[in-house]
Amino acid sequence: MWSWFGGPSAAKKKDLPKNAILTLRQQLEMLQKREAHLERQMEEQDAIARKNISSNKNAARAALKRKKQHEHSLNQTQAQVSQLEQQIYSIESANINYETLKAMENAGKAMKAIHGGMTMEKVDSTLEELREQHALGEEIGNAITSTPLGEPIDDEELELELDQMEQENLTTKMLETGQIPVTGEIGRIPSVPNGPVKGKAAAAREEDDEEAELRKLQAEMAMAI
Repeated sequence: MWSWFGGPSAAKKKDLPKNAILTLRQQLEMLQKREAHLERQMEEQDAIARKNISSNKNAARAALKRKKQHEHSLNQTQAQVSQLEQQIYSIESANINYETLKAMENAGKAMKAIHGGMTMEKVDSTLEELREQHALGEEIGNAITSTPLGEPIDDEELELELDQMEQENLTTKMLETGQIPVTGEIGRIPSVPNGPVKGKAAAAREEDDEEAELRKLQAEMAMAI
């Protein structure tokens, strides 16, 4: 009964592949050492046979016989090594498949638990609530951005203030440079006279008189400041 609830028997079953692989690897290491030892023995007997091939054929024959025995043992050992390697590979593959299947089962249980409290009706209801709240947010945002805050600004008052600032700027330029601003800077064009056109000399004298008056006015304004 205890094994059904993950007791000692379940833990032992879980460790079984690990223990089997560990035992196989230990045996494989021992066989690989024996394999290397047999190869050295074969090389030694081959050297003895070659050394005595002319002087002592009996010794050479005995050495060659021992070499053949070592070679037979080596072939058996190599076959055993191959078998152990195949067993280790098979157990590892089977254990990986088992762990993969168990992980997939756990994933299925987790998804089932997650979806246990979910239905399409709940999903549709939640999405509908989200859409309603989004629409409400849009209406609130539009209402906030479309409603002006504070008193409206009088455009005529702005125009008067701009004209005053422009006049102050022109006066400052006149005092700093001593020159009359061009027509475009004072914002208006002199009116064309209705009478007959004067001669060049009279027009020149009139311009000189105007220049003199303006210079006088500038001097008086400078003294007043």
